[in-house]
Amino acid sequence: MRPAEPNLHIVLVRPEIPQNTGSIARLAAATKTRLHLVGPLGFSLEDHYLKRAGLDYWPLVDLHTYEGWDQFAAIHRDPPHAKFFSTHAAASYLDAHYARGDFLFFGSETAGLGREFLSERTGRAYRIPIFESGVRSLNLSNAVSIVVYEALRQTGALNAS
Repeated sequence: MRPAEPNLHIVLVRPEIPQNTGSIARLAAATKTRLHLVGPLGFSLEDHYLKRAGLDYWPLVDLHTYEGWDQFAAIHRDPPHAKFFSTHAAASYLDAHYARGDFLFFGSETAGLGREFLSERTGRAYRIPIFESGVRSLNLSNAVSIVVYEALRQTGALNAS
């Protein structure tokens, strides 16, 4: 049985690579985090690579899907406890104050969340520092893992496991 309110919400906006989403789904199952997929998706939910990356954990994933941003926004209305992650943000993810039930937004592997989208949310946008200027971003599943575990640490959820 799934919890009424999850520890956190991972929101992937227009994910493109099924292996990344499969790995994130496995992370979501392991951390009792709700996974929201906002389309259009760059793959089918029946994709072999998606299923393989998630292994046999798919029944444990609290998965919610949306055709697009408008459908997501109609249901969730830009949640007040939302944090947006992008290489274009100024503040570090370590500066964020996480709370149980936070919505953690990540964009697609090639386009991210987009500068226009972030321009309305700069006070809630964060980045993961990258020290090598030749590396433009981290792998999406790695970035999500880094942020989720920092959020779980700050909320005390790691101590409850």
